[in-house]
Amino acid sequence: MAKTKTKTKPLSTIKPLLGSVREYKKPSLITPFFMAVEAFCECLIPFFAGLLISKINVTGIQADAAMRQILKYGGILLGLAILSLLSGGLAGKFAATASCGFAKNLRHDLFYKVQKFSFANVDKFSSSSLVTRLTTDVTNVQQSYQMCLRIVIRVPLQFLFAIIMSFITNAKLAWIFLAITPILGVLLVLIMLYVMPFFRKIFKKYDALNNSVQENVGGIRVVKSYVREDYETVKFKKAAGEVRDDFTKAEKILALNNPIMTFFINFACVVISVLASFAIVKADFWAATSNFEVGQLSTLISYGIQMLSCLMMFSMIFVMLSMSLESARRISEVLTTESDLTSPENGLKEVKDGSIRFENVNFKYAKTANKYALSDIDLDVASGETVGILGGTGSSKTTLIQLIPRLYDATDGAVYVGGVNVKEYDLDVLRQEVAVVLQKNVLFSGTIKENLRWGNAEASDEELVRVAKLAQAHSFIESFPDGYDTYIEAGGTNVSGGQKQRLCIARALLRKPKVLILDDSTSAVDTKTDALIRHAFKEEIPNTTKIIIAQRVSSVEHADKILILDGGKIVACGNHETLLKTSDIYREIYEAQTKSKAPEKEEGGDA
Repeated sequence: MAKTKTKTKPLSTIKPLLGSVREYKKPSLITPFFMAVEAFCECLIPFFAGLLISKINVTGIQADAAMRQILKYGGILLGLAILSLLSGGLAGKFAATASCGFAKNLRHDLFYKVQKFSFANVDKFSSSSLVTRLTTDVTNVQQSYQMCLRIVIRVPLQFLFAIIMSFITNAKLAWIFLAITPILGVLLVLIMLYVMPFFRKIFKKYDALNNSVQENVGGIRVVKSYVREDYETVKFKKAAGEVRDDFTKAEKILALNNPIMTFFINFACVVISVLASFAIVKADFWAATSNFEVGQLSTLISYGIQMLSCLMMFSMIFVMLSMSLESARRISEVLTTESDLTSPENGLKEVKDGSIRFENVNFKYAKTANKYALSDIDLDVASGETVGILGGTGSSKTTLIQLIPRLYDATDGAVYVGGVNVKEYDLDVLRQEVAVVLQKNVLFSGTIKENLRWGNAEASDEELVRVAKLAQAHSFIESFPDGYDTYIEAGGTNVSGGQKQRLCIARALLRKPKVLILDDSTSAVDTKTDALIRHAFKEEIPNTTKIIIAQRVSSVEHADKILILDGGKIVACGNHETLLKTSDIYREIYEAQTKSKAPEKEEGGDA
């Protein structure tokens, strides 16, 4: 995976994500308003509570007037409490709506972006990393977004209101709170700067952890077949342990936040309480605090507690933002990555026919690669022809056919389909007309009908049966109790390899493509079924260009043209008879495969 710069400006990281707010802008804007009202109410409550307390000890002639004041302040306090409750409840409602909607849109945008990626783009990110970004990272950003709408608005306002109201209550004593604020701010920033690198490492290790889980779930049969459960368990424990260790280091540092803040605020409250008590008991103590009342002391302590609460919430915000900023960077990296393959503006909407031409084509997977995967490829295929491709492992057979539907782009030269450079087509149109059944056949959870209709969502049941018969899949589908409504597990784990291949071929045929590419897609079927599939192709889709990559000569010997690939080059081209005479590689493969069958016939004859 490509290295990513860790020093990224927060604004440039966050900006791509804000586009996912969309229809949730209104609740996002309403939430801060209600949070401001709640913060204002909560800061007024200690002030009026202090005034009420000051009236409690009034006696004599002023008692009746004091009682009226008590009732007045009590009513104000009740009203403020109700308003605070309503504002907080509404803010929570709108914040939840906005944050959950934002996360939904963000996942949609990420998933949609990944669907548009070329194979080269997908190679840049591991699948486990993309899963982490779509799940853990989005959840972190969602929680931070909700915090920003609620706490990030409320905390600064409440802290500011508390400072102002404490100065209104007693300006000289309020300076004690103000003096410790920059000290706490500096300590908080230092802690965050120390912790941030840990979170960067944690998310990379999350990717490794998810990769371990994915590999084990996907390859559970192989793990059990080779009795490697203990080995995989140790590997998983190591990955999980590394995540735990980094989280533990970060949390140990972050755990210092609350004790430090509690100490400083409590220290300030103690100093204020001592000075205020002297002022209340001894009227001539420190002129600045003369005429100090018990209610004022209660008010100042309440504001001190509010400031402590705000600072603790600040620390919680910084912790979450520290984690989510790294998550936001990872998400932004995907959202801002442009696909290497894009449809041209006003791209062609029709593919004339299935003719294919490679013209001086060279290809390598990365610009920095020293060696070409394909080199000096020149090839002409007429529409409707059947082309077979043979070659050893690593000869770039799959790479060659991936250039036709623009899963990759040629590094040099050009590829033409229907007489037009593939780069001039609208991508969706090109890929609709070039159906590829890849080596790794993938079926998705759902019924057989639903899987087949990936080829054509509007296909009728009759069409499904027709392509299933062409792919020699109809008979085994009908043998299932539920027929075409049989449920396929994720990955097609409840059907055999050969059955999976035939379903994937049927799915591709349903698109009625002008070019059909089978990338070793009949390797798991027997030779008789393979022959029946090829015969069906010849009879039913004669005008479709068919490209068959195979390991068996019998799968391609009746092709109009057979290519022999070696080291990323076409070393021989011709029909079966021609290659037997001119190509040593083809002749060796043919003789090796036909000889391996001879003993079986002799053995059968002796029997």
